[in-house]
Amino acid sequence: MDQQSKRTLHIAQGAVIAAAYTVLTWLAALLDLAYGPVQFRFSEALTILPIFTTAAVPGLTIGCLLSNILSGYGIYDLIFGTLATLLATLVTRLVRNVKIRGVPVLAPLPPILFNAFIVGLEITILNGAKISPECFTNFNWVLYWTNAGSVGLGELVICYGLGLPLAVLIERNQKLKRIIAE
Repeated sequence: MDQQSKRTLHIAQGAVIAAAYTVLTWLAALLDLAYGPVQFRFSEALTILPIFTTAAVPGLTIGCLLSNILSGYGIYDLIFGTLATLLATLVTRLVRNVKIRGVPVLAPLPPILFNAFIVGLEITILNGAKISPECFTNFNWVLYWTNAGSVGLGELVICYGLGLPLAVLIERNQKLKRIIAE
């Protein structure tokens, strides 16, 4: 395959991943599970895809950006939710070779952590907690840890409950792996 064909394939893979992430998030939104402190975005299962292809990094990031258009958190979610996904995809790509018995056990962890800490902070601030020079004394840490824990728990359920089995399925199915992998 020549360079132009590889580049076209990479863009097409990223676009399909972005579309799948967006549709799955909007389906979760119909069930009131996509936004806020309690999130079970089915789309987060796709955050394991960077272990197979670099096209997943822009695909998931763009998918998250498009998904967050419907969020009630406005521009903040477009920026910080998307940033959490971008950082998670990059770190997932870095840990892709950490495997136990062929299973990429660390791949689901970056989305859990980045979303818990960044989206948890975003939700806390947008629900009235103030950031100030006295942040460590006046910030509502109980609300922050509650939001971070809630977002993180939803991510944990989806990323390890759906994402890791998806990774195993792709890893063990050579035809599927060839379609996804570069």
